[in-house]
Amino acid sequence: MNPVIKLRSVIKLYGDIAAVNNLSLEVSEGEILGLIGPNGAGKTTTLKMIVGLLKPTSGTVEVLGQNVSQDGKRVRKHIGYLPEEDPLYENMTVRQYLGFFSEIYGISKPQANDGIASLLRSLKLTDDNKLTGELSKGMKRKVAVARTLLHDPSLLVLDEPNSGLDPLTSFFVNEYLKELSQHGKTIVISAHNLFQIESVCDRVAVINNGELYICDTVSSIRDKLGKREYEVVFSADADLNYEMQGGNYIFRTANIKQITSLLEQISKRNWILIDLSIQQPPLEEVFVKLMKDITG
Repeated sequence: MNPVIKLRSVIKLYGDIAAVNNLSLEVSEGEILGLIGPNGAGKTTTLKMIVGLLKPTSGTVEVLGQNVSQDGKRVRKHIGYLPEEDPLYENMTVRQYLGFFSEIYGISKPQANDGIASLLRSLKLTDDNKLTGELSKGMKRKVAVARTLLHDPSLLVLDEPNSGLDPLTSFFVNEYLKELSQHGKTIVISAHNLFQIESVCDRVAVINNGELYICDTVSSIRDKLGKREYEVVFSADADLNYEMQGGNYIFRTANIKQITSLLEQISKRNWILIDLSIQQPPLEEVFVKLMKDITG
């Protein structure tokens, strides 16, 4: 099976500065790849080259077997791209906004209406006649995700999709991305939030100063990062066998599956998620450890 994304010795220079330096990477069909690194690591530049918004200085970027620099228009119709900063047209309702972009994508009106209705249901966007400017940040991000999916792309490239979201909305987006992957979508996510990366991604690529230091499975990366513990604080109208503090339940564990299960329960039972935190080494320490491992 040919990879959906193939980067070969990619370099992107801004003057004498290499934003991306000799990066080689492959992403398979149906895979969710997480791209992590500190600010200025080259994550956004890499994503923009994958979607054809930037051309590499040297090397090749192939998507769906096509060279993006040469066949950008043909490739882009199969890509859904969500930038980190993505303001909406605030004087349009949600439905008007999605209908407008459906026209841009050349989708027929009947097909657009069906697709929009399906996306509104799956993303739980019930206020579709509300102006986008009146929505919360979490709802705005959901609308942006819906717009990204209007033309049913086979590849999603998402730059910090959970940026600024509350924990419960962030959890919903994570679960939605996993569902899309199960239906064959290939997804590349850039994120600072290691919880999102661990709970969603199949593999993780760690870059710094434009260079790839490691690309491996989540479990392998987790082993390299060392032990971390997650903490969930929530309130519930039920008698539960959890520690209580200040009238709220507190649950701590290093097991990501237990956290995911509890978040699903909180969501289904309409309990209130107050906080989700993670004790982990800063990314800078992670990179130091990874580089020591790599260089011996």
